[in-house]
Amino acid sequence: MRLGKLIAGIALAASFALPASAAEITMKFGHVGAPGSLFDATANEFARRVNEQMAGKVKIDVFGSSQLGKDKELLQKLKLGTVDFSLPSSVMTSVVDEFGLFDMPYLVKDRAHMGRIEKEIFWNKLAPLVEAKGYKIIALWENGFRHITNNVRPINVPGDLDGIKLRTPKGKWRVKMFQAYGANPTPLAFSEVFVALQTGVMDGQENPFANIYSAKFNEVQKYLSLTGHVYTPAYALVGKKKWDSLPADIRDELEKIAQGTQGFVYEHAAQLETDLLAKLKAGGMAVNEADKAAFVKASASIYEQFGSDVEGGKALVDQALGLAN
Repeated sequence: MRLGKLIAGIALAASFALPASAAEITMKFGHVGAPGSLFDATANEFARRVNEQMAGKVKIDVFGSSQLGKDKELLQKLKLGTVDFSLPSSVMTSVVDEFGLFDMPYLVKDRAHMGRIEKEIFWNKLAPLVEAKGYKIIALWENGFRHITNNVRPINVPGDLDGIKLRTPKGKWRVKMFQAYGANPTPLAFSEVFVALQTGVMDGQENPFANIYSAKFNEVQKYLSLTGHVYTPAYALVGKKKWDSLPADIRDELEKIAQGTQGFVYEHAAQLETDLLAKLKAGGMAVNEADKAAFVKASASIYEQFGSDVEGGKALVDQALGLAN
């Protein structure tokens, strides 16, 4: 009897002495995507994999539709440690100038080209730059190829954008690009775009099909012009201070799962491009193919300015373009 009580006492004491890392860690993933968007599918797939493969160690809860804040707010909350993951895209140009590389029009030809840029440029030249700003990228995902919608006219050539009030993300290079094309671009948080289009505060916007359809911009936009002017990656981002406080084995496993999710993202994104264009056409949007050669010609000044304003910018552009084939 005494021996049994002694063993029970030792077991009870041991349970209180377990290290904190043995307890399940709950983490928050905030993003701005609406239900049905690529962001929504990506974040949920990552969370599903983590919750399944790391059950008992880590649990991720996903909050989309800007529930935990807009892009800028999420960046701040990552630093504060009140949000654990976010999924920024174009807004990263406001954090690190060199990320403006992905705002250069018609730079990325396709996902295979993006894969070569990732291997040769992204991980060794771009990703390390965000760590000095208090962040860490643990995986490279996707936002997609962007197209223009508006309520004024079909956009066939850059001159068709003359005077059009166009919403852009918060990033100076997208603004400069559309200014060069003749539009009147204004940065605006994604969660505010629908109302701005509905009320006429903005004439148009530019986004991948997944964002256009999931945010229901097609309900308040008449024309969809297939410009494919920019391919935007998305970044699985964490706050460096909070990330570094996690046990090394937890970090390693999360990073492995995050990078392993990329294949799902690319496959799902490619499928959405086909499915959603058909739905947007069926829903009544007037769709036209833009003259991409005319847009490429009108983009020369943006490349020149990026090369002169951003240290090493020209070398980055030249290397990325050299990986096209």
